[in-house]
Amino acid sequence: MGERFKIVLLGGSGVGKSAITLMFLQGTFLSEYDPTLEETFRKTMTIENKSCLLDILDTAGQESYTTMESRYIQNGDGFLIVYSVTSEATFQKVSKIYDLVLRVKDMDSFPTVILGNKSDLAKERKVTVNQGIELSTQHSVPFFETSALQNKNITESFSF
Repeated sequence: MGERFKIVLLGGSGVGKSAITLMFLQGTFLSEYDPTLEETFRKTMTIENKSCLLDILDTAGQESYTTMESRYIQNGDGFLIVYSVTSEATFQKVSKIYDLVLRVKDMDSFPTVILGNKSDLAKERKVTVNQGIELSTQHSVPFFETSALQNKNITESFSF
């Protein structure tokens, strides 16, 4: 077995972290919202022709669990920070979460991808693609618009 990486999904409540995780792992869409406390999953995948074992931590998004984020961050090797394109409030949290990652890791940058999820909900969109691109450029990290429902950019998001 090749390298092992702990990937942590962070973001506000209801942005689709669990749906993204289940689509990536099982190819199935989670249609009912059931707030997650914390779940860890494992998947082997090939990245740059090397077999890698990913430990994927799906975290809680509720405000009451934000103190746990530091522990999640401490142990993470890479992060997917997720917001919903249907919620300006979850988009606003992305920079705060990324700043927390850098503070906990005590680094100027760290392997992170920003995901604008629920891109299939075009009529409910509140955050534009350009806003997502600008934010990722500001933080010098990759950006993907994703749809867990349509399996859009899900695997690509985990291949950073």
